[in-house]
Amino acid sequence: MRYRVMRLSGRIGAVFVAGWTALAASVIPAAAQELSNALRACTTGDYPPYSVGDGADGYRGVDIDLAEEFAAVLGRPVEFVPVTWATLRTDFAERHCDIAVGGISDQPSRRVFADFSIIYGTDGKTPITRRSSGTDFSTIEQINRPGVRVIANRGGTNEEFARKNFPDAQLTLWPDNLTIFGEIEHGRADVFVTDSVEGRYRVRQHPDLQVLHPETPFDSFGKVLLVRKDDQLLAAALNAWLATQLATGSVDRLFDQWIGPNASIG
Repeated sequence: MRYRVMRLSGRIGAVFVAGWTALAASVIPAAAQELSNALRACTTGDYPPYSVGDGADGYRGVDIDLAEEFAAVLGRPVEFVPVTWATLRTDFAERHCDIAVGGISDQPSRRVFADFSIIYGTDGKTPITRRSSGTDFSTIEQINRPGVRVIANRGGTNEEFARKNFPDAQLTLWPDNLTIFGEIEHGRADVFVTDSVEGRYRVRQHPDLQVLHPETPFDSFGKVLLVRKDDQLLAAALNAWLATQLATGSVDRLFDQWIGPNASIG
């Protein structure tokens, strides 16, 4: 699936960029002046191509680049703070997150503890299986059967989707999103339903796996960055900056680097 982001062209695009650029010019200096400390960006680091831990080198990914570039515009250092999907709600407040990044879906339950940026793309859930399974797990009906071993990482939208759609299957909750693909690869699980963008990235690292129908996922949802609750200045600065990145194609180029035809495996 081509990652779908906002695309503008011609005069409309020029007007859009000019408007957001003017807003950014007014709110970003104010945000930078009022908030001179490090920008605390919380992330799980287990959801490439959005965010992945890289050992001593910290984190990398599309959302990591976005957070670093936004902090640079503010003239602030960025500090990445580790969180988990299962504890994101409590971690966001307790660890004093300014923003949260890493492939976060627009879910109403998350609006309780954070505000959302504008949507910077859409994605959807698709099955990941062994290539030897062919098309055996292509549909929800094929997966939702007794004896089918579904696996999902604990605490995020993948678990929610699995619980809602596969009540008759055998569900295993996995503690992290880093080693879960090995469970399928080694035959200890049959299928993992996750975001198609992640699936397209991961199967390049696991040649025995396949992502099924990424062009037509089971559902569709927006991807956002979380912002500290009721911080209108920071939210306005983030949205103004992010809108210019969308309008100028910068977000598209980031995804091309990670999942495009010429992307490297890493």
